[in-house]
Amino acid sequence: MATDHMPHHQAGADTVRHGHSGFVLGMLCFVYVLNFLDRQLVSILAKPIQDGLQITDSQLGYVTGFYFALFYCFIAIPVGWLADRSNRTKILSLACGLWSGATIACGMAGNYGQLAAARMAVGIGEAGGVPPSYAIISDTFPRERRGTAMGIFNLGPPIGSALGVAFGASLAAAYDWRVPFYVVGAIGIVTAILVYFLVPEPVRGRYDPAPAAVSTRPEPSFGQSISGFFSNKLLAVAALASGAANFITYGLANFATLFLMREKGMTLDEVAIWYALAVGLGMGTGIFVSGKLIDRYAVRNKAAYATIPALSLVLALPFFLGFAAADRWEVALALLFVPLFLNSFFLPATVTFVQGEVAPGARVISGALLLLVMNLVGLGLGPTFVGVASDFFRPDYGGHSLQMAFYALAPMYLVAALLFLWLARLIKRSSATGAA
Repeated sequence: MATDHMPHHQAGADTVRHGHSGFVLGMLCFVYVLNFLDRQLVSILAKPIQDGLQITDSQLGYVTGFYFALFYCFIAIPVGWLADRSNRTKILSLACGLWSGATIACGMAGNYGQLAAARMAVGIGEAGGVPPSYAIISDTFPRERRGTAMGIFNLGPPIGSALGVAFGASLAAAYDWRVPFYVVGAIGIVTAILVYFLVPEPVRGRYDPAPAAVSTRPEPSFGQSISGFFSNKLLAVAALASGAANFITYGLANFATLFLMREKGMTLDEVAIWYALAVGLGMGTGIFVSGKLIDRYAVRNKAAYATIPALSLVLALPFFLGFAAADRWEVALALLFVPLFLNSFFLPATVTFVQGEVAPGARVISGALLLLVMNLVGLGLGPTFVGVASDFFRPDYGGHSLQMAFYALAPMYLVAALLFLWLARLIKRSSATGAA
């Protein structure tokens, strides 16, 4: 009887999946766009916010980096554990509503303390955004299409950054730096309501081998889920390598507009057009291409999950140095396009690798733990490092302090590449052992 029931259920589920998987992915991607747009607004509008609230580069680094990441990373762990045991789409919806309300509060900030508190609240809300989405995608798309689906989903950051630059800078130039926070926050609250009612909860583990075996195992406890992740050397090194790469990504992204405006002479109107295009096209095509490369090569050689990010980071380094050294914003932006394209190659690769290595019932918590390391190191420390370095170099280098801070950031490209090569070696060793 069970054998007759399973094909019928599978066929019905396939019809639903083919009819709605694109819609689900589109909605999740849009939520991620808002997630990243809200997160980046302070960095995009750094110059007018600095002028309005009288804050330093170090304070900007803390509020866009450490203070945000502290809540974003650690709240994501219990949220991930809860989502693995409850309705993931409802948690995603509630999280989107929370961070959108906190974004509106950012626009209402009258001093640095209020801005920092609002950013912490944004971090708490955004902690429930990405990990549930990873798991929903993994249970909506089969393994052979998952890399491309993750690549499309991870277009959220470049699209969010591009829209944030274009609309955020345009609205700030036309009205005030506070207006973009109000507009984006309101859109997010409406989106949260739509997700709650329109996005279905997929069956857990429906594309994984022997799904019946999952139900025979006891559910791991919260502590077991965490220790199981970090005791797996493959997962731990993947998270650490991604953290090092994210250190570069956020260290650059959170100060790029301030650098281009203050040291290269761009205006808000020019940022709204040209920097927005560079971010949207560079990061967007980079993440999409990397997802396609993963689907093509990782099936034949699992180490490609690590070698592709390692190669992309090495290739990006000379162009990043050229961006920092350029004497005009036009040249700097042209050179920046290559790192924007290559810097995020690691993201679809690592996310797809980790989601494929863990059991269906541990996907949200594993995604949350990956983000914990990736963002605590990258988002928490990257912008903080660049901001503090800029203030450190200011007495000797004056108006070029951010340029020197970017030079100090450059060695992280090699550190991250070496960590990914280490991961590739571990994957090869693990595959050889498994084959034997």
